[in-house]
Amino acid sequence: MYKNKTFLAIIPARSGSKGVKDKNIKEINRKPLMAYTIEACKNSGIFDEILVSTDSVRYARIAEGFGASVPFLRPEKLASDQASSNDVILHALDEMMCIGKTFDCFMLLQPTSPLRNEIHIIESADLLIKHKADSVISVCKSDPTSYLTVQLTDEGTVRVPFLNKKQVRRQDIQPEYRINGAIYLALTSYYINHKSFYEGRTLPYFMSAFDSVDIDNDFQLKIAELLLLDKYSSTRA
Repeated sequence: MYKNKTFLAIIPARSGSKGVKDKNIKEINRKPLMAYTIEACKNSGIFDEILVSTDSVRYARIAEGFGASVPFLRPEKLASDQASSNDVILHALDEMMCIGKTFDCFMLLQPTSPLRNEIHIIESADLLIKHKADSVISVCKSDPTSYLTVQLTDEGTVRVPFLNKKQVRRQDIQPEYRINGAIYLALTSYYINHKSFYEGRTLPYFMSAFDSVDIDNDFQLKIAELLLLDKYSSTRA
């Protein structure tokens, strides 16, 4: 129990990734991807249970080997790329209730954000509790050059929308933020009632671009590998 609230970590790790085959157990610096998230959860010390939701016996054994709990396997209908995060969360909460386990709060932590660490987890939980929020989502600054986005016409030529607007310096652009996919935290009762992280009092948890790397393809996988190698090399130095 953390600050008088029980916390469940839900780590979704289906086996059917298309962008990168077996992405969630892909080894980065000799460690499966999901292990970084499991270890961050353990190091935070806030979770009463660290649950991996997977459809794969192989994935389950790997998760358990790193200290996570896998008391059930995800059904096939929730293991496709058509299944929503909402469906996976509600299934996990329902299955846990079926075995007599309920939690005040849960945090969805995708394995594809391996640079999210225990400090981010603790700070987001503190934010939820201190400000009596319904939910917290992690965000980072959007690319400041996105205002240079161009469009393609049906003829295949470039159309430049910003040419008709007053030109501004990049450093004068007001910052915008995007959801980075690293942390989704909510009060369980609130989420079950609303089935959304965004219907109530939702607060942002700010993360750096460095820690916001999200793996969806081989290029991002390589970037994460290099950043993690640099991070742990610096720690050992």
